[in-house]
Amino acid sequence: MGNLSHKWLVVLSVLFGTFAVILNNSMLNPVLPELEDVFNTDAVGVSWILTMFMIMMGMTMPVTGYLGDRWGKKKVYIIGLALFATGSLIGAVSQWLSIVIIARAIQGIAGGLMMPNAMALIFQAFPKNQRGFAVGIYGVSVMIAPAIGPTIGGMIAENFDWYFLFLINLPFAFISMFFSIKFLKSTEPDPTRVFDWKGFVLITSGVGMVLYVLGQARDFEHALTGFNLTLLVLGALLIYMFIKYELKQKAPLLDLSIFKVKTYRYSIVATSAASIGLFSNLFLLPYLIQDGYGLSMVKTGLLFIPSALASGAFMTIGGRILDKKGPKLVVPTGLIVLTFACLMFGLVDLETSFWVLLIINIIHGMGLGFGNMPATTTGMNAIPDHLVAQGSAMNNLIRQTASSLGIVFFSVYFEIRRGMYQVSGLTTNEATLEAINEAFIVAAVIIAISVPFAYKMKGYQNDDKKE
Repeated sequence: MGNLSHKWLVVLSVLFGTFAVILNNSMLNPVLPELEDVFNTDAVGVSWILTMFMIMMGMTMPVTGYLGDRWGKKKVYIIGLALFATGSLIGAVSQWLSIVIIARAIQGIAGGLMMPNAMALIFQAFPKNQRGFAVGIYGVSVMIAPAIGPTIGGMIAENFDWYFLFLINLPFAFISMFFSIKFLKSTEPDPTRVFDWKGFVLITSGVGMVLYVLGQARDFEHALTGFNLTLLVLGALLIYMFIKYELKQKAPLLDLSIFKVKTYRYSIVATSAASIGLFSNLFLLPYLIQDGYGLSMVKTGLLFIPSALASGAFMTIGGRILDKKGPKLVVPTGLIVLTFACLMFGLVDLETSFWVLLIINIIHGMGLGFGNMPATTTGMNAIPDHLVAQGSAMNNLIRQTASSLGIVFFSVYFEIRRGMYQVSGLTTNEATLEAINEAFIVAAVIIAISVPFAYKMKGYQNDDKKE
């Protein structure tokens, strides 16, 4: 029993920290207009508060596996926590936007160190037949934080000074640091591990360019500039060069051989599709509620909270089923439910009641709970334990890129189609609804395409090496 308690204290240790990282990022979204006034700048200026975090986290993740092997995963995670607390404190006392952006860069580096190692530390503490439920509990923070973040951010902005958006991180960071120092198990560092500088330059430059473009392209006016398209092509080329280079190295920065494991590849497809389902929902629903139905931000928050709770509950249930029955019962079911919910959003009209929208969004959360973290756990279980940190880093990075790409795609699609409907004579409300209906149907198609891949995933009981 004592041993079991220690395992769950590991989950608690990493849960507080990763929850704070994700919550902080999602809290800042709705308050960017207020920060424009605070720092006397424009929308492009404050957008760097989000973009810089995303870029720095994406550029850090590829080296997390190496750092965990070289110094030990516990040490790297705690360093990440310390950096996150430092970035939060700098952000809270900043008087200039440039310093806030620097603080966000520090937080992004911290997130890049923490997120992949959190999963690796949980996998280290639990045997394969218990990881589904453990990751399900941990995943509650990953799913609930982005859903409740905008509501909490709006409440803080309305009732307190803006710097409380950064100060609120500190209690979470310090609690996580206390538990982490006390309960996380140290891993043996490998001082002989050689750093792959060429691979580091290629992957960080490539990822940085791609994420920069995706961050800027969320604004429709900046989506298709020649500079952005050039940077996107160059970033993709550098990533391609990195892959070709790494496959020839004896001690690569990222061991790409894990992609030879089919279940891991299929898990990437499933989690990327689920992430597109999550972030398309987070982007489109506020427009539907506020521009389509003319309801308040409070009503928008009320729509997301029950869905987030349903997602958390079904994530733990899905984890239990995964441990006992394997992924084929859980992950495809979750993706099918998620597809169904997106289709339902594609069929609503201006007469649809708020309560119907609430029920559809709860179903959406249930699908996410079954389809996301169980797929991640299955993929991680399929690769060797010593590569879990690298596998988690690549999973996070690909999922983050897919999410950003999804937001860019749906924002551009929404703006174009709403404009076309307005030109055809529809009112703003009607045009908004039609464009959102279409976007949700497109999301449903994308998620549905991933279902056959989910059926091909194998549980830890199967011998993936024969694939």
